[in-house]
Amino acid sequence: MRLLNVHTRQLEEFFGEGIPLYAILSHTWGAEEKQGYAKIDGCCRQAARHGLRYVWIDTCCIDKMSSAELSEAINSMFRWYEAANLCYDYLEDVASGLDAFGPRSKFQTSRWFTRGWTLQELLAPRRVLFFASDWTPIFDSTVAGSLEGLQGGQGPMRSKQPQLLSGIAGIPESVLQRHKETIFRFSSVQIFLGGVTTRIEDMAYCLLGILGVNMPLLYGEGDRAFVRLQEVILSSSDDISVLAWGYDRLSWKLTENQYHS
Repeated sequence: MRLLNVHTRQLEEFFGEGIPLYAILSHTWGAEEKQGYAKIDGCCRQAARHGLRYVWIDTCCIDKMSSAELSEAINSMFRWYEAANLCYDYLEDVASGLDAFGPRSKFQTSRWFTRGWTLQELLAPRRVLFFASDWTPIFDSTVAGSLEGLQGGQGPMRSKQPQLLSGIAGIPESVLQRHKETIFRFSSVQIFLGGVTTRIEDMAYCLLGILGVNMPLLYGEGDRAFVRLQEVILSSSDDISVLAWGYDRLSWKLTENQYHS
């Protein structure tokens, strides 16, 4: 695993039990992402404030020119988010000082929530901190659903944070609050969250960690990636709901009454 040292801004490689404490960044890619050093700098500064020496940022910690490394990274992504001490959800299109709970809040319509990768980056980390475009804290969501308001989240608003995230992402509060113990009780098809990815294949690949499966990445295969994902799931599970993918697959949302206890 390659991590960025927040003090030296140099990449360092770690293996197995030798991986140090680190923060991980969740964000949207922009047109000039490869030149987006300001975002990297902000993430490093935030991690340093939290006493962490390393961060993982996909734009610089993965060699995307190596198909083998990219495949390993995507298959490991859920575990990396899960193992991070902190996950920074950076909402570049949300200005600071806005009420996240307002009826026309930019927070609720942020592009971050439309991504295919959003589901795993909400569920995998033990602690998620949301930040506005200037790195002002919005609020802090812990893995157990105990949310500590950092801005606009004190008192009654704190208890509304799970409901807010549930409504935006289409994920039941029980899943957000109880983490993986609950998410794996959903059928495979219910886990699918409609979203947007740059590559068609990533709509399947972003589900690998959530579903607990691995498979090789073959960019250029298009929707065939879903077929391969179905085959992998069916080879180790009797959950035939996965066969429903393809029927308006981009409109699936999780609802509380779809949960099977």
